[in-house]
Amino acid sequence: MRPVTIVIACHTPERPVGRAVASVLEGSGEHAEVLVVAHNRPAEEIRGALRPEHRQATRIIEHRDAFRSASGPFNAGIRAATTPFVAIMGSDDELAPGAVASWLTVQERTGAEFVITRLALGRAGRGVPTPAVRMHRGGLVDLARDRLAYRSAPLGLMSRAMLERTGAALVEGATVGGDVGMVTELMATVPTAYDRYGPPYVIGEDAGDRVTYVVRPMTEQLGFFPDLLQAPWAARLSRTARAAIGTKLLRIHVFGAVFYRQDEEIWTAEERESLAAITADVLDRAPSCERPLSRADRRLLDACLDPAVPAAELMAAARDRRRHGRPATLLPRELTRALHREAPLRFMAASLAVQQLPRLRRG
Repeated sequence: MRPVTIVIACHTPERPVGRAVASVLEGSGEHAEVLVVAHNRPAEEIRGALRPEHRQATRIIEHRDAFRSASGPFNAGIRAATTPFVAIMGSDDELAPGAVASWLTVQERTGAEFVITRLALGRAGRGVPTPAVRMHRGGLVDLARDRLAYRSAPLGLMSRAMLERTGAALVEGATVGGDVGMVTELMATVPTAYDRYGPPYVIGEDAGDRVTYVVRPMTEQLGFFPDLLQAPWAARLSRTARAAIGTKLLRIHVFGAVFYRQDEEIWTAEERESLAAITADVLDRAPSCERPLSRADRRLLDACLDPAVPAAELMAAARDRRRHGRPATLLPRELTRALHREAPLRFMAASLAVQQLPRLRRG
């Protein structure tokens, strides 16, 4: 029996699911079988979107719920798997040839229950520089020291026994962030390794209906924060680990949500109050998480916390923090934090190293 099941969720045959299935069967078929979950669609309709030579080799099950989220079908596929390991995969995405074999090699060497895959965007050569792990680590990785919190989806190899033991699962019905709590829990609480040199998981760029990019009310956009920050496992983490999670939530999710709302009409009094309350809760539950942030980030943070700051100033601060290379984006407000692992200088250097090291090793 092949040791890995790749679970692919698909809600329409118009997605390039045939390409996704082909990448697994043709590039990792020796080690992985494919389970496609037809989300609110007949299984045979999805099967018809597969390449003829792959239709009989692909198991397809149906999952019906009232949500647009992929969390439900992913959970259903994981429950239906019988192999020792599982992995989830978007129907727009691909696995570079040999990816699963590389994950298994890392798992055998380290004993990890979760192996984080390398990511690439659009094609295998365009590496994604997260997580910005330490370069000298060849074994298990650490949530805070290896900046793992910046990985927001549980992509890679997961032990099915571990998932059953921990009960870790995607949040069903969540339109945004339904995977963040699960992946953060795994990286924080179970033995985790990073496949730093292996073939990547390639994120597709040709889907026009990804729900992630839709602008929603702030309470929905960041509605996954409480489930993450208030979870029992999170409360048991060290102060350092909680701060690392908080820094990432601010830098990626809060600041990103503001940046993509460049219209003053969006910023009603209710939205500003929601933004302030959500941001304040992060600071309360992850003490010190703001201290490594750049001066430009802190200016935006101050605006997020104060609904009286004009919307134009809030939006300008979100744009300014992305004008990289200026002192305001390179140095934290507290200069004693300039060399903190989450501060811009070290963070950017580590990100560049992660992006470049695999190609340097091949060279």
